[in-house]
Amino acid sequence: MDHLKALGIKFIVIAITVFSIFGIFYNATLVNMFWISLLVTGISYLIGDMFILRKFGNVAATIADFPLTFLSLWALGSLFIEGSLPMITLSLLGAFFITICEPFIHAYIDENFSFERHDLRTMNQIQTEFSEEIDPDTNKKEDK
Repeated sequence: MDHLKALGIKFIVIAITVFSIFGIFYNATLVNMFWISLLVTGISYLIGDMFILRKFGNVAATIADFPLTFLSLWALGSLFIEGSLPMITLSLLGAFFITICEPFIHAYIDENFSFERHDLRTMNQIQTEFSEEIDPDTNKKEDK
């Protein structure tokens, strides 16, 4: 049930952005914009939230969501919508607005799901123990 809530929140954010940008500048049909929103939500949730967020945390997932969302919007927009404006420009704009909302979605997912994260900074580090070197010859000289 928590996955459906997270998907719903993510879908609403992506749908508002897609319907706003592609609806205003391209006059795209509602069906095409719905499919773009649904597919971008699925791709972003599976790769960005269930894989990258689990392994690396909020900052890395947010940074990775921008190119992932941009490429998804660009590919799906080019597939579903024909227009006179460059698709790259509107995909960049859409990816920007979606990425701004992603940290809040990631915070919700972090709160409601338990992830085991492996901190890359602490993995494979060897702990050493330091002590003073005691030279028996120096101790004898100091005693005299």
